Amino acid sequence: MTRREFCALVPALAHAGAAAAPVPRIVGEWTQIAAAPDLGKLGTPKQEVVDFAIWQALDGTWQAWSCIRNTAEPGGTRLFYRWEGKQLTTGLWEPMGIALRAEPAFGEQQGSLQAPFVIKVDGKYHLYYTSGGRAFVMKSDDGKTFARAMTAPGRFGVFERFSVDAQQKIHGSGGRDIMILRDKGRYIAYYTANPDGLGKVYARTSTNLLDWSEPVVVAFGGSAGTGPVTAECPWVYKLPDTPYYYLFRTQRYRHPPETRVYRSEDPLQFGIEDDSYLVALLPVAAPELVVSDGKLYIAALMPELNGLRIARLSFDNP
Repeated sequence: MTRREFCALVPALAHAGAAAAPVPRIVGEWTQIAAAPDLGKLGTPKQEVVDFAIWQALDGTWQAWSCIRNTAEPGGTRLFYRWEGKQLTTGLWEPMGIALRAEPAFGEQQGSLQAPFVIKVDGKYHLYYTSGGRAFVMKSDDGKTFARAMTAPGRFGVFERFSVDAQQKIHGSGGRDIMILRDKGRYIAYYTANPDGLGKVYARTSTNLLDWSEPVVVAFGGSAGTGPVTAECPWVYKLPDTPYYYLFRTQRYRHPPETRVYRSEDPLQFGIEDDSYLVALLPVAAPELVVSDGKLYIAALMPELNGLRIARLSFDNP
């Protein structure tokens, strides 16, 4: 961020802070939990660890899957790699090998796997991801061994229509970085898409994870910009015992990493060309929030995209 950009941002942050509502703050030092993986014949000097998911399996171990891009994987160069840790914040986790490669037979695009996300529903782990601009899901009983799941007879995709362009035309592909929030008897799927070259955060709602509402834009523009990668890796967190939802929205992966955080009492509105919801600017990329033993953590990419790291996160009144 340039000095001019920072100076332009300060008034918005000061105005948001004046409301005396909690804002996120990274606490203490980072701990690296995953290092650049050895992909064998699929490895390259240019490979990068990007969007990821972290969750606790049934046996108590911690699992991480990450998209590795710029590999020698045919097609889109992307695949999923897996690590396992005994403790959430204790040193480097054990590398467990390649977790998933795209399969065109299931409707996926060769070499295209992006942004895994895991949620546990009715005792079963659901792992969502995107491939070729479409969303898919895998399921597991133990949180370690996953299998692709149909969402309807003969159909593996979660939903087909991702986004709406300036002419209100609904597009069938182009979405990525899906995450799902369980909220007040419904599920909200957040993701990014840029059908007209403008990066926006979209949302769709469902009560059963099968039937979804049409996509709506929940965040766009402002000081984050309007380019195709200004609304990456959306992650929404509902702060317990408050009316507030927080959207983490990444603009830059490195040199340096940059994520803006927006606060709202409406999980479907975080500002359209409006920085009044903006409350923080964090030096992280693709963050995910994790709760362990009643403590809140933020996980993010290593600054050089060669692994994953984690630190404590708190929400404090300014």
